[in-house]
Amino acid sequence: MTEKSPIPKDQDADIHDDGDEPAFDWMKPAPKSMAEDAQPARADIAEDSSTKRVPDAKSTSDSASVQPVTGQPVTGQPVTGQPVTGQQPESRADRKAAEAADAGAEPALFAEPLPTSALQVRPAEAEVERRYHEREQAANAKPVAPRIFQVILAVFYPVVLLVLAIRAVTSPLFLWVEYYRPGFPGDGYGFNADDRMTYGSYAVDYLSNWSGPRYLGDLVNRNGEKLFKEGEVSHMADVKTVMLSAFGAGALMVIIGIIAMLYLRKRSKGGIRRGLFAGSIATLVLIVGLGTLAAMGWQQFFTEFHRIFFANGTWTFSLDDTLIRLFPGQFWMDAGIAIGALVFVAALLTLIFTWPTRRRRGLPPKNEAVADDSRPDADTEAVTLEK
Repeated sequence: MTEKSPIPKDQDADIHDDGDEPAFDWMKPAPKSMAEDAQPARADIAEDSSTKRVPDAKSTSDSASVQPVTGQPVTGQPVTGQPVTGQQPESRADRKAAEAADAGAEPALFAEPLPTSALQVRPAEAEVERRYHEREQAANAKPVAPRIFQVILAVFYPVVLLVLAIRAVTSPLFLWVEYYRPGFPGDGYGFNADDRMTYGSYAVDYLSNWSGPRYLGDLVNRNGEKLFKEGEVSHMADVKTVMLSAFGAGALMVIIGIIAMLYLRKRSKGGIRRGLFAGSIATLVLIVGLGTLAAMGWQQFFTEFHRIFFANGTWTFSLDDTLIRLFPGQFWMDAGIAIGALVFVAALLTLIFTWPTRRRRGLPPKNEAVADDSRPDADTEAVTLEK
């Protein structure tokens, strides 16, 4: 076998005539006739896309049809609404419009949210009620500071009135009224009204000044003897401590009360009136209660009162001691009545002047309110006129 001898062919070998032929049909180049038809179509598409003209009835009836949305002509193809292969719209908007036209609906510019959207989900009824009540509470909530100052006025008012009444009783004027009034018991050991007035004024002045125990300890009577014994001077010093503490607390409460009233005057309309009204009620209740206890048993009430502020054995004296001769039991009973009467009258006047009437609360008179309630509203009047 020479080189020029023909090689026998293998029956199983796959021998193609053209080794450059593609393996699949879609890889083969388009026929010449189809490529020539496609290029004019592309030229027509480019020319018509710039003008965007709408085809007329004549052109629609011919073989050349117009795409429904984009207005691109398709040559030699039936009108189906679908772009022909190789003739896709040039922009994304044109493609979207073509898809919407194919679906049979115009493209929506503003779409409604789906029923399952978060905007369409309504909270539970209990949650809606809870939010509503929270909004109502926030809208109706009032500042805390005005309420605190109103409570301060209501609490301080009885104490201030009581301190002022005590200060009015511990004065030379009250001594003069007592010593010279008819029916006041006299002194069986020699003091007349003038002696009582002189010596009693020293004792009362000592309670409100800043002098020491010698202010009373150095006093002598007409015989040159000391007027007050050592036990009496010690007790008067204790009384002075209690009195000055009460006066100091009352003065501090007055200052705080003035500050509270200035604040309420600017920040809470009617706040001063409400605070004083509550304080007057508390004062009346306190005075009525203490007065009832004192009327049921004065001696017991007087004894328990002294046990609260003084140690046992420091406030009991004999009948011939100067303090008993100047301030007998009738004096303390009258002093208690005077203190109670002063506080009661002041609290009652305060209650009257701060009573929450409609005018003080800023409401219209009752007659006008009834007239407004009976008057039909605007809508009812309008319906009546229409009828």
